[in-house]
Amino acid sequence: MVDNVMDASLTPAVSRRRQGGFFGSLFFQQSLFLAAMLALWEVLGAYVFDPFWSSRPSLIGERLWVLAMKGDLTWHMSATLTEAGLGLALGSVVGVSLGLLLARYTRAARITEPLFMGLYSLPRVALAPLFILWFGIGLPAKVMMSFSMVVFVFVLNVLEGVRSLDRDPIDLMRTMGASNGYIVRRVLLPAVLTWIMASFRISVGLALIGALVGELIGSSRGLGWYIERSAGQLDTTGVFTGIVVLIAIAMVANNIVALVSNRLTRWRA
Repeated sequence: MVDNVMDASLTPAVSRRRQGGFFGSLFFQQSLFLAAMLALWEVLGAYVFDPFWSSRPSLIGERLWVLAMKGDLTWHMSATLTEAGLGLALGSVVGVSLGLLLARYTRAARITEPLFMGLYSLPRVALAPLFILWFGIGLPAKVMMSFSMVVFVFVLNVLEGVRSLDRDPIDLMRTMGASNGYIVRRVLLPAVLTWIMASFRISVGLALIGALVGELIGSSRGLGWYIERSAGQLDTTGVFTGIVVLIAIAMVANNIVALVSNRLTRWRA
């Protein structure tokens, strides 16, 4: 029994050391897997495939260094991050608010849900020319493109999250005279927090896609514009460089969302 108590009192750091320390950690294994994939790509690009078609990690790293020294990397990344970030923020606020509103008025939700599902299923690339016509080729068009990619994810997830709740506590609070605003703040939002954070994890990539599509159609900067220009010049290394940067941004953003989600939902454990 004493041994069980001692094992339960072990700190996470001690537990990790007993499991193999740093070399047995998930981070090390993920890094090792990524390094192996890059090494395989380098070998295949050097000895099997023509680098014109597949490039190589070493060439991509060299291009990244050149872009960073010239300031172009920051210039393009800041544009894409601004467009995707604003679209994600706007989509989350509007989507969560609309989802809670529809959950409150169930009749309106049943009437409008088929339309929301249709808009969610619509390839938003088809809307890009309209956004360019309505908002021009500046920042608003890209923000609205990202917004259109993520808003329905929040609406539908929040709506489904509220529907899965036990209605008895909500009805009890209403009989006790609680206002709708109080119920939303104290009951609904905490209850659907996991659904909201899941929506953020899904929407990070969608927001980047929206910004990228907007840049491909009409822009003078951004990672999408850089990829399109590189493709037009048959610069495979430039295309892969833009793709690698986008993957890195998505990975970092998803890890940040996961960290925030774990902190906010720790009380559920």
